[in-house]
Amino acid sequence: MTLEEFVENFANQFEDTDASEIKAETAFHDLDEWSSMIVLAIIAMANIDYDVTLTGDDIKNAVTVKDLYDVVAGRME
Repeated sequence: MTLEEFVENFANQFEDTDASEIKAETAFHDLDEWSSMIVLAIIAMANIDYDVTLTGDDIKNAVTVKDLYDVVAGRME
């Protein structure tokens, strides 16, 4: 998994936000479309695509997409 692939997969969880708006340094909590449904989609993405379990606290404590990438990368076998 590369950072670029993770950012692309992360961006694909949004329906109304243009993927070009989401970069590694994006503070994702500030996105207009950010919601509890997106949180569930991100948790599912991490589980399905990377076999990593994310918690709500993991997402709450991450500020940028790269922060979340670092959590996922750190838990991959």
